[in-house]
Amino acid sequence: MAGHSKWAQIKRAKAVTDTARSKAFARFAKLIAIEAKKAGGNLSSPSLVSAIERAKAANMPKENIERAIAKGGSKEAGDLTQVVYEWYGPGGTAIIIDALTDNTNRTTQEIKHLISKSGFELGAPGSAAWAFQKSPDGRFAPNDPLMDLSEGDEESLGKIFDLIDENDDVQRVFTNARGYESNESD
Repeated sequence: MAGHSKWAQIKRAKAVTDTARSKAFARFAKLIAIEAKKAGGNLSSPSLVSAIERAKAANMPKENIERAIAKGGSKEAGDLTQVVYEWYGPGGTAIIIDALTDNTNRTTQEIKHLISKSGFELGAPGSAAWAFQKSPDGRFAPNDPLMDLSEGDEESLGKIFDLIDENDDVQRVFTNARGYESNESD
């Protein structure tokens, strides 16, 4: 069996999963740091507890969580800002992107570019918020009725979500499209 190496296959698969986990852990660390900053040292803050629960659900190591909480109390956390982008996607679906960034101008331009690749534009603040209710932990739950999409629109929306997910600053994406109501980019 010349040229056959099981380790080479395992190494490639491990690299892919490690990259995905690293990206998810970085997002959770940013989220925990900003929530720790908002909480001002109160570890029982509902939004901080929710962020920690989400990180634990993704198997984020305890040390990483503690480091993110400590970072939230330090001067470095002052650099992170939470930004919310709203727009309308395929089939008229309302979409909200929740992001944490250290450079709002850069992130805004990157999001605009990703959305424009698909032929859409960012909306004004509040333009799509009417289709959602914001919970205390920062999640946006879609109001009824949910939008039904054609097959083409569903495919287009899936491609857009894949593009948006590549941006490291994006924390979560919410939409009022049926079948995507609990879609979050973690």
